[in-house]
Amino acid sequence: HTHMKNNAKNAVIAKVAIGAGKKGQSVRAIDINTNKDITTDITYMTLSKAFKASMWLENSSGKWRQIDPKDVQAMPAAEVVEAAKSEANGVMAFLSTCVEKRPTSLFCEDLTWKFICRSVMRGRNILLTGPTGTGKSQTAIAVAKAMDRELFYLNLGATQDPRGTLIGNTHFSKDAGTFFNESAFVKAIQKPNTVILLDEISRAHPEAWNILMTVLDPGQRYLRLDEAVNCPTIKVADGVSFIGTANIGTEYTAVRVMDRALLDRFLIAEIPFLTPVEECALITQLYPTIDQTIIKNLADIANQTRTEIKSDSAKIQTPISTRSVLEMAGLITDGFSLNECAEVSIYPLYSQDGGMQSERTFVKQLVQKYINDGTADNLMGDEDKKDTAKGPF
Repeated sequence: HTHMKNNAKNAVIAKVAIGAGKKGQSVRAIDINTNKDITTDITYMTLSKAFKASMWLENSSGKWRQIDPKDVQAMPAAEVVEAAKSEANGVMAFLSTCVEKRPTSLFCEDLTWKFICRSVMRGRNILLTGPTGTGKSQTAIAVAKAMDRELFYLNLGATQDPRGTLIGNTHFSKDAGTFFNESAFVKAIQKPNTVILLDEISRAHPEAWNILMTVLDPGQRYLRLDEAVNCPTIKVADGVSFIGTANIGTEYTAVRVMDRALLDRFLIAEIPFLTPVEECALITQLYPTIDQTIIKNLADIANQTRTEIKSDSAKIQTPISTRSVLEMAGLITDGFSLNECAEVSIYPLYSQDGGMQSERTFVKQLVQKYINDGTADNLMGDEDKKDTAKGPF
């Protein structure tokens, strides 16, 4: 993009957010002719880059001044570096406050958490990937809350009508005739600084991906309401950030292979399974009345399934998620035994095909090691014995 440095009628004016007690905010770019905010139309500018580009700047007194190229060249390099350092320090200070606001029930690495928050702060799109049940959606919701941003939730995996969900529908009534009713998504992208959660984007219909291409493209950032030539478009408001969630892995048979062009529009942050220690801490926090031995057993069973699927000759394809572990913890709190929890919460996840070599038999053998009811060596025995375990183990 060309900036007319010496012609005030065509100059690009940049309001510097730094100096108002909010370090780390991006520079706003305003077209002096139309007074239109064109920040999203130009490459992101830091304070130091604005100086180098000879952009018009607003100083702390509120008066406009233009930096002459000669002055920029004469400007001490140390001053430019200091401005960049000041901005970076402001960003990290803000991200540190976000870390302090992270929920104690959310076990997310500090680096990953700050990376996600920084992406939202900069208006970037970020994709949270990982196995099902690891807390990807909860992480996105917690980030929006920690940053005091409004959140709009959209489950793309459950969307049967992508165009109606993302754009809207045309209706007819006797009083109003034919009219267009825009979607909630259209309204959300027009609200500045909104965090839009595109949940289960990896399960979305390809038509939804096609619609989102221009919305997520940093160089376009608009939604086309129709495929017709010269049809209206909706610009994505300043500061809007999109967070997608995706289950990545061969075990997710219902997941579509995401379009590479769509993936390139996201930064990626991995949300892995909790470690056994973290999972024990989470269960203890949410269900403090459960015996620690049982808590450890639950975490160990889940961890062994996650380790198994990584082996070269894995006997199962689906790991036990943190979501499933917490569901079992809730059942135990309500008086169910570990054996009963496994019967209703674990075994149905695994196929019985193959008899003694089936996935379910393998998981039963795994679970029985943690149950003191004498059934460890009688996995395929009498059905009337399977519910005999009524104790805490």
